[in-house]
Amino acid sequence: MNSEDSALYRDITDFAHDTPMWVQHGAGIWTEAGLLVFAALFATAWWRARRDTPHAFAIAALAPLATAVAYVCSEVLKSAVTEERPCRAVAGAAASLAACPPHGDWSFPSNHATIAGAAAVALALVRRALLWLTAPLALLMAFSRVFVGVHYPHDVLAGLLLGTLVALVAVRLGRGPATRLAEAMRTSSAPAVRWFTGPGAAPVTSYGSHARR
Repeated sequence: MNSEDSALYRDITDFAHDTPMWVQHGAGIWTEAGLLVFAALFATAWWRARRDTPHAFAIAALAPLATAVAYVCSEVLKSAVTEERPCRAVAGAAASLAACPPHGDWSFPSNHATIAGAAAVALALVRRALLWLTAPLALLMAFSRVFVGVHYPHDVLAGLLLGTLVALVAVRLGRGPATRLAEAMRTSSAPAVRWFTGPGAAPVTSYGSHARR
């Protein structure tokens, strides 16, 4: 392992132990609860997209799927690299604030950072303004994985990059077929299917378009 990366890991974990207890507990909670925040944002984006165009709905529906694909890619890469967790491998490091994952639960890349990166980008593709919210959340989640001692800095950087790349590619490749599927589902005879996709955007009527009586 790169000695500079190990040194940075020790610096961050030493800093973590010097922070107030509420900061340590907050980081421990956020490192897992952040996933729930992104799940809630996915649900909100889907609900709003039910009253939008088929194209917008397709991207909102693809966002969690793209994130799931990114997670699978991260797991495959982990199995190929088999990097040991720093909480076991770095000599002289402070004890991790979170429980060190067992041997075989490899370190590179960070699944949490991959999910956060993919979710942040996918949600920004749904609504560009969301990037101001999702990017800081993703960066905070990635940093928290090093802060609590279960990942190297390069693990989370690689995870963010991997998640970003996979989300961009997955949404780009899937938005055409997904848009056509959304259009078909909105004309389905099954009420549950129509409820899932929503009624779509309300028709725009121009002022004064009604005939005068």
